[in-house]
Amino acid sequence: MPYYMRTQQENPADSGTLQVNVESAVRDRPIENAVVDISYTGDPDRVLEELRTDSTGRTEIISLAAPPAQYSQSPGERQPYSEYTLQVSAEGFEPVTISGTEILAGERALQTIHMHPLEPDGSPDVVVIPAHTLYGSYPPKIAETEVKPVSQPGEIVLSRVVVPEFVVVHNGPPRDTSAGNYYDRYRDYVKNVASSEIYPTWPRAALEANILAIMSFTLNRVYTEWYRNKGYDFTITSSTAYDHKWVYGRNIFESISEIVDEMFDLYLSRPNVKQPILTQYCDGERVTCPNWMSQWGSKYLADQGYSAIEILRYYYGDSIYINTAEEVAGIPSSWPGASLRRGSAGDAVTQIQEQLNAVSNNYPLIPKLTVDGIFGPATENAVKVFQGVFGLTRDGIVGRRTWNKIQEIYVGVTRIAELYP
Repeated sequence: MPYYMRTQQENPADSGTLQVNVESAVRDRPIENAVVDISYTGDPDRVLEELRTDSTGRTEIISLAAPPAQYSQSPGERQPYSEYTLQVSAEGFEPVTISGTEILAGERALQTIHMHPLEPDGSPDVVVIPAHTLYGSYPPKIAETEVKPVSQPGEIVLSRVVVPEFVVVHNGPPRDTSAGNYYDRYRDYVKNVASSEIYPTWPRAALEANILAIMSFTLNRVYTEWYRNKGYDFTITSSTAYDHKWVYGRNIFESISEIVDEMFDLYLSRPNVKQPILTQYCDGERVTCPNWMSQWGSKYLADQGYSAIEILRYYYGDSIYINTAEEVAGIPSSWPGASLRRGSAGDAVTQIQEQLNAVSNNYPLIPKLTVDGIFGPATENAVKVFQGVFGLTRDGIVGRRTWNKIQEIYVGVTRIAELYP
């Protein structure tokens, strides 16, 4: 009997949730009325659910069977997540199949699917998500120094730490010329890696510690232009021997996404060292690394009440601390430092009203606003609708996470408008 059938019959409480977001790969516009057929990967011909996307390109949130949550709390032979296959079709677009979307008990999986316009010589897009790195077998990290020498003549080194808008991911080892390069937004890259390398069921402190390590490592590659100085045309690879595991087309987890959105401009530093620290780590079970962070070890420390910085100092030493990037690329302006809500007024409110109006051109569910710089009921409602469309807490308040999301989507839709007037 397939696993999902056993779980539903024996313990229906073991389940996670899934929401699918379908967009056009050309203009990033939401695709309405896309059909999403969901089946268990081990039995792909048996459709469990058929969903349709709404005007925002999103499906309803559905519950799917998953193994018991305790399977993800310690290493073992039992797979802690179930795998589902999604077959997506929409009028005027090439069909897409995602095989291996991961569902963990008690967690929400978010699966974004980009569809290409139908062409005479086109072919279906098939994405296969490999095993999670804590469950599958992957090459261990090749050790490097945590601070890179940058004094060689002709080397490109950034003058300050900047969070990039995009990173270019080489989908394989550096010398594999057959592997493609993919542009991914920095935050999306971090969410992808974290969802590939740690379980969202872990305590928040463990998630934060691992995400900080991922971001610091990535920003070190960005700051030192590590691969470009070696003659490559990418920022980082998807090989665990060299960098992190990044998987084209994989789902992410909502709890990880929320933490990345809150922390994306942070990295790890040491006194009198300008570059972000190359924070290497291993799983700590199949591969041990005495001088690096252990992923499973970080989880056990969090279970004991350690905070994220206490976990990081346990492994990397007391001199490590959390720093903030001097600049975030690709956003019109940084968060003003105080939440905007009903009763607020001023230039920041005017900016948000203008940006929401621009976003509503692609997402018409968001109502148009009178740009007057006053945060009244209409602006509060538009913010709530925006938050609902993009999976944020619908409180009508423009806090840091909502502000940054509005900036991100605004830049995306206005850039698309320039390319496709």
